[in-house]
Amino acid sequence: MKKIIAIIAGGDSSEHDVSLRSAEGILSFLDKERYDVYIVEIKGQTWEAHLEDGSRAVVDRNDFSFVDGERCVHPDFAYITIHGTPGENGILQGYLDLIGLPYSTSDVLVEAMTFNKFTLNQYLKGFGVSVSESLIVRKGFESLVTDTEIVEKIGLPCFVKPNAGGSSFGVTKVKKAEDIHSAIQKAMNESDEVMVEAFMQGTEITCGCYKTSTKDVVLPVTEVVTGNEFFDYDAKYNGQVQEITPARLSKETTERVQLITSTIYDILGCSGIIRIDYIITKQRTSDGKETERINMLEINTTPGMTATSFIPQQVRAAGLEMKDVLTDIIEDKLAR
Repeated sequence: MKKIIAIIAGGDSSEHDVSLRSAEGILSFLDKERYDVYIVEIKGQTWEAHLEDGSRAVVDRNDFSFVDGERCVHPDFAYITIHGTPGENGILQGYLDLIGLPYSTSDVLVEAMTFNKFTLNQYLKGFGVSVSESLIVRKGFESLVTDTEIVEKIGLPCFVKPNAGGSSFGVTKVKKAEDIHSAIQKAMNESDEVMVEAFMQGTEITCGCYKTSTKDVVLPVTEVVTGNEFFDYDAKYNGQVQEITPARLSKETTERVQLITSTIYDILGCSGIIRIDYIITKQRTSDGKETERINMLEINTTPGMTATSFIPQQVRAAGLEMKDVLTDIIEDKLAR
């Protein structure tokens, strides 16, 4: 009998609808000869399975089952493609652990850590990973740090972004000190914690990776070129960006990026497909030579999965098929 895969999408962030587009992408990629597939949409307390006839069935959260006609469906595996809470911060993973349903992503701890950008940066700094200078501002305690102190510690321009969030919303590139307060308030619409991060001028890139018990796959690097102030929502989803795969990097730099990606995957104990975003900056050594510094920006543990998203692009560039990649991940998890 075919295994039943539930693609869990939606969620409670501003990228609910983007997540549903990723779910459609995964649905198109999965091997239908091997799996029966349903999209399960989550929003708040409403959990519904999308049925083939266009109707929806309420999901019983006691065991994640639902009724399709005369059949009671019990999924064998959950493929999580929620961007933001509860699918990218460990909450959904904790629920699935409790009911014993295997899933596609990393575990609760890894998801919680990668979702919290400031915590992740401070943790990985201890392993020698290069990250930008940053500080945290919490809701209700904004007065503990002044705009002047932020400028002195972080400098201008700087980025103000939601600290705990899987969304592109709420991010501002701040160029003037008087704009810091309004940028913090904007970010707090998405998260109770806000990270203020130093601006780095350089080449933006992103690299995907997945590992199973028998494979270590680090995908080709993509270069991200946008005329926008930064890689914001419009750049990411409305085509205001040029994505070049493989990136226009030297062989040595490409290999360094891929090694760092693989190493971070192992340091954190990740699972499934992740994508790590970086910015490459120039620096001079003490003897005057110019070198490239690879700085980690953030880790996406449920990366976009539409046909034009970074991961499918990189998979194609590697000469692989998305169907085979997803099968690798699912079968590896089911075998554990």
